[in-house]
Amino acid sequence: MITFIIGLVILFVGGALYGKLCETVFGPDDRETPAYAKQDGVDYVPMKTWRNSLINLLNIAGTGPILGPIQGILFGPIAFLAIPIGNVIGGSMHDYFSGMICTRDGGTQMPDFVKNYTNKAVFWLYDVFICLLLLLVGAVFIYTPGDIATTQIFGWSGAPTDPTTWIVYAIIFVYYLIATVFPIDKIIGRIYPIFGMILVFSAVGIFIAIFARSYPLTELWGSWNTAVNGAGFDYASYFSAGHFIPIFFVTVACGILSGFHSTQTALISRTIESEKEGRMTFYNMMVVEGFIAMCWAAGAMAMINLGAANGGVTMQQVDGVWSFFGMVNGELTKISATSVVGVLCKNALGPVGGIIALIGVIVLPITSGDTALRALRLTLSDTFHLKQDSNAKRIGLAIPVFALVAVILVWAKFDANGFNILWRYFAWSNQMISLFALAGIGAWMCVNKKAKFVWMPLIPAAFYAFVTSSFILNAKIGFHLPWPAAYGVAAAFTIVYLVVILMNGKKKAGERAAA
Repeated sequence: MITFIIGLVILFVGGALYGKLCETVFGPDDRETPAYAKQDGVDYVPMKTWRNSLINLLNIAGTGPILGPIQGILFGPIAFLAIPIGNVIGGSMHDYFSGMICTRDGGTQMPDFVKNYTNKAVFWLYDVFICLLLLLVGAVFIYTPGDIATTQIFGWSGAPTDPTTWIVYAIIFVYYLIATVFPIDKIIGRIYPIFGMILVFSAVGIFIAIFARSYPLTELWGSWNTAVNGAGFDYASYFSAGHFIPIFFVTVACGILSGFHSTQTALISRTIESEKEGRMTFYNMMVVEGFIAMCWAAGAMAMINLGAANGGVTMQQVDGVWSFFGMVNGELTKISATSVVGVLCKNALGPVGGIIALIGVIVLPITSGDTALRALRLTLSDTFHLKQDSNAKRIGLAIPVFALVAVILVWAKFDANGFNILWRYFAWSNQMISLFALAGIGAWMCVNKKAKFVWMPLIPAAFYAFVTSSFILNAKIGFHLPWPAAYGVAAAFTIVYLVVILMNGKKKAGERAAA
Protein backbone atom coordinates (compact mmCIF):
# COMPACT_ATOMS: atom_id res chain seq x y z
CA MET A 1 0.00 0.00 0.00
CA ILE A 2 3.03 2.29 -0.15
CA THR A 3 2.03 4.00 -3.42
CA PHE A 4 -1.46 4.57 -2.06
CA ILE A 5 -0.10 6.06 1.19
CA ILE A 6 2.34 8.31 -0.71
CA GLY A 7 -0.62 9.58 -2.71
CA LEU A 8 -2.55 10.39 0.46
CA VAL A 9 0.45 12.30 1.86
CA ILE A 10 0.69 14.32 -1.36
CA LEU A 11 -3.04 15.03 -1.17
CA PHE A 12 -3.23 16.21 2.43
CA VAL A 13 0.21 17.76 3.01
CA GLY A 14 0.38 19.22 -0.48
CA GLY A 15 -3.20 20.44 -0.12
CA ALA A 16 -2.41 22.19 3.16
CA LEU A 17 0.61 23.98 1.68
CA TYR A 18 -0.85 24.87 -1.72
CA GLY A 19 -4.17 25.84 -0.14
CA LYS A 20 -2.32 28.31 2.07
CA LEU A 21 -0.56 29.73 -1.00
CA CYS A 22 -3.91 30.16 -2.81
CA GLU A 23 -5.32 31.95 0.22
CA THR A 24 -2.28 34.23 0.46
CA VAL A 25 -2.47 35.10 -3.24
CA PHE A 26 -6.19 35.93 -3.10
CA GLY A 27 -6.02 37.84 0.18
CA PRO A 28 -9.39 37.37 1.91
CA ASP A 29 -10.38 40.20 4.23
CA ASP A 30 -13.22 41.33 6.52
CA ARG A 31 -15.41 43.04 3.92
CA GLU A 32 -19.15 42.31 3.95
CA THR A 33 -20.03 39.23 1.91
CA PRO A 34 -22.98 39.02 -0.53
CA ALA A 35 -24.84 36.80 1.97
CA TYR A 36 -25.34 39.93 4.09
CA ALA A 37 -25.11 42.70 1.51
CA LYS A 38 -27.80 41.15 -0.71
CA GLN A 39 -29.66 38.97 1.77
CA ASP A 40 -33.02 37.91 0.25
CA GLY A 41 -33.98 34.79 2.17
CA VAL A 42 -33.83 32.60 -0.96
CA ASP A 43 -30.38 32.44 -2.59
CA TYR A 44 -28.47 35.06 -0.56
CA VAL A 45 -28.62 33.52 2.93
CA PRO A 46 -25.83 33.58 5.56
CA MET A 47 -24.97 30.04 6.72
CA LYS A 48 -22.30 28.69 9.07
CA THR A 49 -18.94 27.49 7.76
CA TRP A 50 -19.53 23.81 8.59
CA ARG A 51 -22.87 23.88 6.79
CA ASN A 52 -21.49 25.67 3.71
CA SER A 53 -18.52 23.27 3.57
CA LEU A 54 -20.75 20.22 3.78
CA ILE A 55 -23.17 21.59 1.19
CA ASN A 56 -20.32 22.41 -1.18
CA LEU A 57 -18.81 18.95 -0.75
CA LEU A 58 -22.12 17.26 -1.50
CA ASN A 59 -22.71 19.63 -4.43
CA ILE A 60 -19.43 18.82 -6.15
CA ALA A 61 -19.19 15.10 -5.27
CA GLY A 62 -21.54 13.26 -7.62
CA THR A 63 -20.91 9.83 -9.11
CA GLY A 64 -17.77 11.26 -10.73
CA PRO A 65 -15.36 10.58 -7.81
CA ILE A 66 -16.73 7.00 -7.62
CA LEU A 67 -17.39 5.71 -11.14
CA GLY A 68 -14.51 7.72 -12.64
CA PRO A 69 -11.76 6.25 -10.40
CA ILE A 70 -13.26 2.74 -10.68
CA GLN A 71 -12.73 2.91 -14.44
CA GLY A 72 -9.57 5.02 -14.27
CA ILE A 73 -7.73 2.58 -11.97
CA LEU A 74 -7.46 0.24 -14.97
CA PHE A 75 -4.47 2.36 -16.00
CA GLY A 76 -2.67 1.08 -12.90
CA PRO A 77 -1.27 2.44 -9.62
CA ILE A 78 -0.10 5.63 -11.31
CA ALA A 79 -3.67 6.78 -10.56
CA PHE A 80 -2.68 7.00 -6.87
CA LEU A 81 -0.24 9.80 -7.79
CA ALA A 82 -2.09 11.46 -10.68
CA ILE A 83 -5.24 12.01 -8.61
CA PRO A 84 -3.63 13.86 -5.65
CA ILE A 85 -1.18 15.92 -7.72
CA GLY A 86 -3.93 17.04 -10.11
CA ASN A 87 -6.28 17.72 -7.22
CA VAL A 88 -3.86 19.93 -5.29
CA ILE A 89 -2.55 22.11 -8.13
CA GLY A 90 -5.59 21.88 -10.41
CA GLY A 91 -9.02 21.08 -9.04
CA SER A 92 -8.74 22.59 -5.56
CA MET A 93 -7.09 25.75 -6.89
CA HIS A 94 -9.81 26.02 -9.57
CA ASP A 95 -12.59 25.64 -6.99
CA TYR A 96 -11.04 28.10 -4.52
CA PHE A 97 -10.48 30.97 -6.92
CA SER A 98 -13.80 30.44 -8.72
CA GLY A 99 -15.70 30.61 -5.44
CA MET A 100 -13.72 33.49 -3.97
CA ILE A 101 -13.81 35.68 -7.06
CA CYS A 102 -17.58 35.18 -7.34
CA THR A 103 -17.89 36.08 -3.66
CA ARG A 104 -15.86 39.27 -3.96
CA ASP A 105 -17.75 40.28 -7.11
CA GLY A 106 -21.08 40.24 -5.27
CA GLY A 107 -22.16 36.61 -5.57
CA THR A 108 -22.03 36.50 -9.37
CA GLN A 109 -22.71 33.23 -11.15
CA MET A 110 -20.19 31.82 -13.58
CA PRO A 111 -21.61 33.32 -16.80
CA ASP A 112 -21.15 36.83 -15.37
CA PHE A 113 -17.75 35.82 -14.03
CA VAL A 114 -16.73 34.79 -17.55
CA LYS A 115 -18.22 37.98 -19.04
CA ASN A 116 -16.36 40.17 -16.54
CA TYR A 117 -12.97 38.61 -17.22
CA THR A 118 -13.12 37.66 -20.91
CA ASN A 119 -15.46 39.23 -23.48
CA LYS A 120 -19.07 39.07 -24.70
CA ALA A 121 -18.39 36.52 -27.44
CA VAL A 122 -16.76 34.11 -24.99
CA PHE A 123 -19.55 34.85 -22.50
CA TRP A 124 -22.30 33.76 -24.89
CA LEU A 125 -20.34 30.67 -25.89
CA TYR A 126 -19.89 29.80 -22.23
CA ASP A 127 -23.53 30.53 -21.41
CA VAL A 128 -24.78 28.08 -24.04
CA PHE A 129 -22.12 25.54 -23.08
CA ILE A 130 -22.80 25.67 -19.34
CA CYS A 131 -26.56 25.39 -19.79
CA LEU A 132 -26.08 22.25 -21.88
CA LEU A 133 -23.65 20.83 -19.31
CA LEU A 134 -26.04 21.48 -16.41
CA LEU A 135 -28.84 19.80 -18.33
CA LEU A 136 -26.61 16.76 -18.87
CA VAL A 137 -25.61 16.77 -15.19
CA GLY A 138 -29.28 16.85 -14.18
CA ALA A 139 -30.10 13.90 -16.45
CA VAL A 140 -27.00 11.84 -15.52
CA PHE A 141 -27.60 12.41 -11.81
CA ILE A 142 -31.15 11.13 -12.05
CA TYR A 143 -30.15 8.14 -14.15
CA THR A 144 -27.20 6.84 -12.06
CA PRO A 145 -28.69 7.06 -8.52
CA GLY A 146 -31.99 5.78 -9.85
CA ASP A 147 -30.36 2.71 -11.39
CA ILE A 148 -28.22 1.99 -8.32
CA ALA A 149 -31.30 2.23 -6.10
CA THR A 150 -33.50 0.01 -8.28
CA THR A 151 -30.91 -2.70 -8.98
CA GLN A 152 -28.57 -2.66 -5.94
CA ILE A 153 -30.94 -1.67 -3.11
CA PHE A 154 -34.36 -2.98 -4.16
CA GLY A 155 -33.23 -5.78 -6.49
CA TRP A 156 -35.50 -4.73 -9.34
CA SER A 157 -34.60 -5.02 -13.02
CA GLY A 158 -33.95 -1.33 -13.75
CA ALA A 159 -35.25 -1.94 -17.28
CA PRO A 160 -36.93 0.94 -19.17
CA THR A 161 -40.10 -1.14 -19.45
CA ASP A 162 -40.26 -1.78 -15.68
CA PRO A 163 -42.65 0.73 -13.99
CA THR A 164 -40.57 0.66 -10.78
CA THR A 165 -37.67 2.24 -12.68
CA TRP A 166 -39.74 5.29 -13.52
CA ILE A 167 -41.25 5.49 -10.04
CA VAL A 168 -37.77 5.83 -8.55
CA TYR A 169 -36.81 8.37 -11.25
CA ALA A 170 -40.00 10.33 -10.50
CA ILE A 171 -39.22 10.51 -6.77
CA ILE A 172 -35.75 11.92 -7.49
CA PHE A 173 -37.28 14.25 -10.09
CA VAL A 174 -39.80 15.68 -7.59
CA TYR A 175 -37.09 16.22 -4.99
CA TYR A 176 -34.98 18.07 -7.56
CA LEU A 177 -37.89 20.36 -8.37
CA ILE A 178 -38.46 21.18 -4.69
CA ALA A 179 -34.74 21.78 -4.05
CA THR A 180 -34.45 23.93 -7.19
CA VAL A 181 -37.37 26.21 -6.32
CA PHE A 182 -37.46 26.66 -2.56
CA PRO A 183 -35.02 28.76 -0.44
CA ILE A 184 -31.61 27.15 -0.11
CA ASP A 185 -31.63 27.11 3.71
CA LYS A 186 -35.11 25.51 3.92
CA ILE A 187 -34.40 22.33 1.91
CA ILE A 188 -30.74 21.91 1.00
CA GLY A 189 -29.37 23.54 4.16
CA ARG A 190 -31.43 21.27 6.42
CA ILE A 191 -31.19 17.82 4.85
CA TYR A 192 -27.58 17.97 3.62
CA PRO A 193 -26.05 17.42 7.08
CA ILE A 194 -27.88 14.07 7.20
CA PHE A 195 -26.70 13.19 3.71
CA GLY A 196 -23.21 14.31 4.74
CA MET A 197 -23.02 11.82 7.60
CA ILE A 198 -23.97 8.98 5.23
CA LEU A 199 -21.36 10.18 2.73
CA VAL A 200 -18.65 10.28 5.41
CA PHE A 201 -19.58 6.78 6.55
CA SER A 202 -19.35 5.30 3.06
CA ALA A 203 -15.99 6.92 2.22
CA VAL A 204 -14.34 6.36 5.60
CA GLY A 205 -15.78 2.83 5.75
CA ILE A 206 -14.09 1.91 2.46
CA PHE A 207 -10.86 3.57 3.63
CA ILE A 208 -10.75 1.62 6.92
CA ALA A 209 -11.61 -1.64 5.16
CA ILE A 210 -8.65 -1.21 2.79
CA PHE A 211 -6.31 -1.46 5.78
CA ALA A 212 -8.36 -3.65 8.13
CA ARG A 213 -8.89 -6.34 5.49
CA SER A 214 -5.37 -5.93 4.08
CA TYR A 215 -6.68 -5.55 0.56
CA PRO A 216 -3.99 -6.26 -2.05
CA LEU A 217 -2.93 -3.12 -3.92
CA THR A 218 -0.42 -3.00 -6.75
CA GLU A 219 2.67 -0.81 -6.26
CA LEU A 220 3.89 1.58 -8.94
CA TRP A 221 7.27 -0.20 -9.04
CA GLY A 222 5.81 -3.71 -8.76
CA SER A 223 4.38 -6.09 -11.34
CA TRP A 224 1.31 -4.59 -12.93
CA ASN A 225 0.04 -7.96 -14.05
CA THR A 226 -2.40 -9.34 -11.49
CA ALA A 227 -3.67 -12.89 -11.98
CA VAL A 228 -5.95 -14.64 -9.49
CA ASN A 229 -7.26 -18.14 -10.05
CA GLY A 230 -6.21 -18.04 -13.67
CA ALA A 231 -8.06 -14.77 -14.38
CA GLY A 232 -6.38 -11.42 -14.14
CA PHE A 233 -5.77 -8.01 -15.62
CA ASP A 234 -2.59 -6.54 -17.07
CA TYR A 235 -2.49 -2.87 -16.04
CA ALA A 236 0.73 -2.26 -18.00
CA SER A 237 -0.79 -3.40 -21.29
CA TYR A 238 -3.88 -1.29 -20.69
CA PHE A 239 -1.71 1.73 -19.87
CA SER A 240 0.43 1.43 -23.01
CA ALA A 241 -2.51 0.85 -25.34
CA GLY A 242 -5.08 3.11 -23.68
CA HIS A 243 -3.55 6.59 -24.20
CA PHE A 244 -3.24 7.57 -20.54
CA ILE A 245 -3.25 11.17 -21.73
CA PRO A 246 -6.01 12.17 -22.39
CA ILE A 247 -8.27 9.19 -21.59
CA PHE A 248 -7.45 8.88 -17.88
CA PHE A 249 -7.99 12.58 -17.18
CA VAL A 250 -11.34 12.66 -18.94
CA THR A 251 -12.44 9.46 -17.20
CA VAL A 252 -11.39 10.61 -13.72
CA ALA A 253 -12.82 14.12 -13.85
CA CYS A 254 -14.20 14.64 -10.35
CA GLY A 255 -11.42 14.06 -7.84
CA ILE A 256 -8.81 15.76 -10.03
CA LEU A 257 -10.44 18.75 -11.75
CA SER A 258 -14.03 19.38 -12.77
CA GLY A 259 -15.41 22.44 -14.53
CA PHE A 260 -18.85 21.71 -13.08
CA HIS A 261 -17.53 22.62 -9.64
CA SER A 262 -17.26 26.32 -10.49
CA THR A 263 -21.04 26.48 -10.93
CA GLN A 264 -21.44 25.06 -7.42
CA THR A 265 -18.87 27.26 -5.68
CA ALA A 266 -20.64 30.23 -7.29
CA LEU A 267 -23.82 29.13 -5.49
CA ILE A 268 -22.02 29.02 -2.14
CA SER A 269 -20.51 32.46 -2.81
CA ARG A 270 -23.97 33.78 -1.88
CA THR A 271 -24.11 32.07 1.51
CA ILE A 272 -20.66 32.30 3.15
CA GLU A 273 -20.45 34.69 6.11
CA SER A 274 -16.78 35.67 5.70
CA GLU A 275 -14.21 35.55 2.91
CA LYS A 276 -11.87 33.82 5.36
CA GLU A 277 -14.12 30.76 5.22
CA GLY A 278 -13.22 30.23 1.58
CA ARG A 279 -10.21 27.98 2.07
CA MET A 280 -12.18 25.50 4.15
CA THR A 281 -15.36 25.74 2.09
CA PHE A 282 -13.87 25.67 -1.40
CA TYR A 283 -10.28 24.39 -1.39
CA ASN A 284 -10.40 21.84 1.41
CA MET A 285 -13.68 20.31 0.30
CA MET A 286 -12.16 19.54 -3.10
CA VAL A 287 -9.28 17.86 -1.27
CA VAL A 288 -11.88 15.74 0.53
CA GLU A 289 -13.35 14.79 -2.84
CA GLY A 290 -9.86 13.74 -3.90
CA PHE A 291 -9.75 11.49 -0.83
CA ILE A 292 -13.07 9.93 -1.86
CA ALA A 293 -11.69 9.29 -5.35
CA MET A 294 -8.52 7.71 -3.91
CA CYS A 295 -10.54 5.35 -1.70
CA TRP A 296 -12.75 4.13 -4.54
CA ALA A 297 -9.77 3.73 -6.87
CA ALA A 298 -7.97 1.63 -4.26
CA GLY A 299 -11.11 -0.37 -3.53
CA ALA A 300 -11.64 -1.13 -7.22
CA MET A 301 -8.02 -2.23 -7.62
CA ALA A 302 -8.39 -4.48 -4.58
CA MET A 303 -11.51 -6.10 -6.03
CA ILE A 304 -9.67 -6.84 -9.29
CA ASN A 305 -6.67 -8.23 -7.38
CA LEU A 306 -8.96 -10.45 -5.26
CA GLY A 307 -10.67 -11.89 -8.31
CA ALA A 308 -14.30 -12.84 -8.76
CA ALA A 309 -13.84 -16.23 -7.09
CA ASN A 310 -12.87 -14.50 -3.82
CA GLY A 311 -15.74 -12.02 -3.77
CA GLY A 312 -14.13 -9.40 -6.00
CA VAL A 313 -14.25 -8.88 -9.75
CA THR A 314 -12.14 -9.80 -12.74
CA MET A 315 -11.46 -8.25 -16.13
CA GLN A 316 -12.06 -9.78 -19.54
CA GLN A 317 -12.02 -8.44 -23.06
CA VAL A 318 -15.36 -8.36 -24.86
CA ASP A 319 -15.19 -7.24 -28.50
CA GLY A 320 -11.79 -5.70 -27.83
CA VAL A 321 -12.98 -3.71 -24.80
CA TRP A 322 -12.02 -4.56 -21.22
CA SER A 323 -15.10 -5.16 -19.07
CA PHE A 324 -15.78 -6.03 -15.43
CA PHE A 325 -17.01 -9.52 -14.54
CA GLY A 326 -18.40 -10.71 -11.21
CA MET A 327 -20.17 -13.70 -9.73
CA VAL A 328 -23.96 -13.44 -10.20
CA ASN A 329 -25.99 -16.44 -8.98
CA GLY A 330 -22.86 -18.56 -9.02
CA GLU A 331 -21.90 -17.69 -12.59
CA LEU A 332 -19.24 -15.32 -13.92
CA THR A 333 -21.24 -12.50 -15.51
CA LYS A 334 -20.39 -9.19 -17.15
CA ILE A 335 -21.25 -6.31 -14.79
CA SER A 336 -21.16 -2.51 -15.07
CA ALA A 337 -18.96 -0.08 -13.14
CA THR A 338 -22.10 0.73 -11.16
CA SER A 339 -22.33 -2.91 -10.08
CA VAL A 340 -18.67 -2.85 -9.00
CA VAL A 341 -19.78 -0.25 -6.44
CA GLY A 342 -22.15 -2.82 -4.92
CA VAL A 343 -19.50 -5.56 -4.92
CA LEU A 344 -16.98 -3.33 -3.13
CA CYS A 345 -19.46 -1.99 -0.56
CA LYS A 346 -20.69 -5.45 0.45
CA ASN A 347 -17.20 -7.00 0.44
CA ALA A 348 -15.70 -4.20 2.54
CA LEU A 349 -18.53 -3.43 4.95
CA GLY A 350 -20.72 -6.52 5.03
CA PRO A 351 -24.42 -6.74 4.10
CA VAL A 352 -25.73 -3.98 6.42
CA GLY A 353 -22.77 -1.63 6.11
CA GLY A 354 -22.74 -2.26 2.39
CA ILE A 355 -26.34 -1.11 2.06
CA ILE A 356 -25.59 2.05 4.06
CA ALA A 357 -22.56 2.74 1.86
CA LEU A 358 -24.67 2.21 -1.25
CA ILE A 359 -27.13 4.76 0.10
CA GLY A 360 -24.18 7.13 0.39
CA VAL A 361 -23.31 6.47 -3.25
CA ILE A 362 -26.92 7.22 -4.21
CA VAL A 363 -26.86 10.41 -2.15
CA LEU A 364 -23.77 11.78 -3.92
CA PRO A 365 -25.27 12.28 -7.39
CA ILE A 366 -28.63 13.39 -5.99
CA THR A 367 -26.95 16.15 -3.98
CA SER A 368 -25.14 17.32 -7.11
CA GLY A 369 -28.10 17.04 -9.47
CA ASP A 370 -30.36 19.24 -7.38
CA THR A 371 -27.87 22.10 -7.15
CA ALA A 372 -26.90 21.68 -10.82
CA LEU A 373 -30.49 22.40 -11.80
CA ARG A 374 -30.65 25.20 -9.23
CA ALA A 375 -27.51 26.69 -10.80
CA LEU A 376 -29.13 26.37 -14.23
CA ARG A 377 -32.19 28.27 -13.01
CA LEU A 378 -30.00 31.02 -11.57
CA THR A 379 -27.88 31.15 -14.74
CA LEU A 380 -30.94 31.60 -16.94
CA SER A 381 -32.46 34.19 -14.60
CA ASP A 382 -29.21 36.19 -14.49
CA THR A 383 -28.65 35.96 -18.26
CA PHE A 384 -32.16 37.07 -19.22
CA HIS A 385 -32.71 39.29 -16.16
CA LEU A 386 -35.72 37.31 -14.94
CA LYS A 387 -36.94 38.06 -11.43
CA GLN A 388 -37.01 35.07 -9.07
CA ASP A 389 -38.59 36.67 -6.01
CA SER A 390 -41.53 34.28 -5.68
CA ASN A 391 -42.15 30.53 -5.82
CA ALA A 392 -44.42 30.99 -8.83
CA LYS A 393 -41.69 32.73 -10.85
CA ARG A 394 -39.11 30.13 -9.86
CA ILE A 395 -41.44 27.28 -10.79
CA GLY A 396 -42.26 28.96 -14.10
CA LEU A 397 -38.57 28.99 -15.04
CA ALA A 398 -37.92 25.51 -13.64
CA ILE A 399 -40.70 23.74 -15.61
CA PRO A 400 -39.15 24.07 -19.11
CA VAL A 401 -35.75 23.12 -17.66
CA PHE A 402 -37.15 19.95 -16.13
CA ALA A 403 -39.05 19.12 -19.31
CA LEU A 404 -35.78 19.09 -21.24
CA VAL A 405 -34.11 16.93 -18.58
CA ALA A 406 -37.02 14.47 -18.83
CA VAL A 407 -36.62 14.22 -22.61
CA ILE A 408 -32.87 13.51 -22.28
CA LEU A 409 -33.54 10.95 -19.55
CA VAL A 410 -36.16 9.04 -21.56
CA TRP A 411 -33.92 8.95 -24.64
CA ALA A 412 -30.89 7.75 -22.64
CA LYS A 413 -32.93 5.01 -21.00
CA PHE A 414 -34.61 3.61 -24.09
CA ASP A 415 -31.66 3.90 -26.49
CA ALA A 416 -29.39 0.86 -26.06
CA ASN A 417 -26.26 3.02 -26.23
CA GLY A 418 -27.91 6.21 -24.98
CA PHE A 419 -26.34 6.40 -21.55
CA ASN A 420 -22.83 5.63 -22.82
CA ILE A 421 -23.11 8.52 -25.27
CA LEU A 422 -24.61 10.76 -22.60
CA TRP A 423 -21.82 9.97 -20.12
CA ARG A 424 -19.06 10.57 -22.68
CA TYR A 425 -20.40 14.00 -23.63
CA PHE A 426 -20.93 14.80 -19.95
CA ALA A 427 -17.37 13.76 -19.02
CA TRP A 428 -15.75 15.72 -21.85
CA SER A 429 -17.88 18.85 -21.42
CA ASN A 430 -17.25 18.72 -17.67
CA GLN A 431 -13.53 19.16 -18.28
CA MET A 432 -13.92 21.55 -21.20
CA ILE A 433 -15.93 24.02 -19.13
CA SER A 434 -12.99 24.40 -16.72
CA LEU A 435 -11.01 26.17 -19.46
CA PHE A 436 -13.36 29.16 -19.21
CA ALA A 437 -12.95 29.44 -15.43
CA LEU A 438 -9.16 29.04 -15.57
CA ALA A 439 -8.96 31.76 -18.24
CA GLY A 440 -11.05 34.04 -16.04
CA ILE A 441 -8.88 33.35 -13.00
CA GLY A 442 -5.79 34.26 -14.99
CA ALA A 443 -7.36 37.55 -16.12
CA TRP A 444 -8.49 38.33 -12.55
CA MET A 445 -4.91 37.95 -11.35
CA CYS A 446 -3.68 40.35 -14.03
CA VAL A 447 -6.41 42.88 -13.20
CA ASN A 448 -5.65 42.73 -9.46
CA LYS A 449 -1.88 43.13 -9.78
CA LYS A 450 -1.15 39.47 -9.09
CA ALA A 451 0.19 38.66 -12.57
CA LYS A 452 3.32 37.05 -11.10
CA PHE A 453 1.06 34.22 -9.87
CA VAL A 454 -0.70 33.67 -13.20
CA TRP A 455 1.25 30.43 -13.58
CA MET A 456 -1.11 28.90 -11.00
CA PRO A 457 -4.13 28.75 -13.35
CA LEU A 458 -1.97 28.48 -16.50
CA ILE A 459 -0.47 25.09 -15.56
CA PRO A 460 -3.81 23.22 -15.32
CA ALA A 461 -5.22 25.38 -18.15
CA ALA A 462 -2.48 24.24 -20.54
CA PHE A 463 -2.77 20.61 -19.50
CA TYR A 464 -6.56 20.42 -19.81
CA ALA A 465 -6.64 22.39 -23.04
CA PHE A 466 -4.49 19.61 -24.49
CA VAL A 467 -6.48 16.83 -22.79
CA THR A 468 -9.94 17.98 -23.83
CA SER A 469 -9.02 18.95 -27.39
CA SER A 470 -7.02 15.78 -28.13
CA PHE A 471 -9.83 13.62 -26.71
CA ILE A 472 -12.63 15.15 -28.78
CA LEU A 473 -10.45 15.25 -31.91
CA ASN A 474 -9.85 11.50 -31.67
CA ALA A 475 -13.13 10.27 -30.15
CA LYS A 476 -15.84 8.66 -32.26
CA ILE A 477 -18.30 11.09 -30.68
CA GLY A 478 -16.04 13.89 -31.93
CA PHE A 479 -13.91 14.24 -35.06
CA HIS A 480 -12.45 10.71 -35.10
CA LEU A 481 -8.94 11.79 -36.16
CA PRO A 482 -6.01 9.37 -35.70
CA TRP A 483 -4.02 9.96 -32.52
CA PRO A 484 -0.94 11.62 -34.12
CA ALA A 485 -3.15 14.19 -35.86
CA ALA A 486 -5.27 14.70 -32.71
CA TYR A 487 -2.15 15.33 -30.60
CA GLY A 488 -0.71 17.74 -33.14
CA VAL A 489 -3.84 19.85 -33.48
CA ALA A 490 -4.35 19.77 -29.69
CA ALA A 491 -0.83 21.10 -29.13
CA ALA A 492 -1.49 23.99 -31.51
CA PHE A 493 -4.82 24.74 -29.83
CA THR A 494 -3.14 24.76 -26.41
CA ILE A 495 -0.54 27.31 -27.48
CA VAL A 496 -3.19 29.60 -28.99
CA TYR A 497 -5.36 29.24 -25.87
CA LEU A 498 -2.50 30.24 -23.54
CA VAL A 499 -1.57 33.23 -25.69
CA VAL A 500 -5.21 34.38 -25.67
CA ILE A 501 -5.35 34.09 -21.85
CA LEU A 502 -2.25 36.24 -21.42
CA MET A 503 -3.33 38.83 -23.99
CA ASN A 504 -6.80 39.02 -22.46
CA GLY A 505 -5.34 39.43 -18.97
CA LYS A 506 -3.12 42.26 -20.15
CA LYS A 507 -6.07 43.93 -21.89
CA LYS A 508 -8.33 43.66 -18.85
CA ALA A 509 -5.59 45.05 -16.61
CA GLY A 510 -5.18 48.02 -18.96
CA GLU A 511 -8.93 48.67 -19.00
CA ARG A 512 -9.09 48.58 -15.20
CA ALA A 513 -6.11 50.93 -14.89
CA ALA A 514 -7.70 53.38 -17.35
CA ALA A 515 -10.99 53.29 -15.44
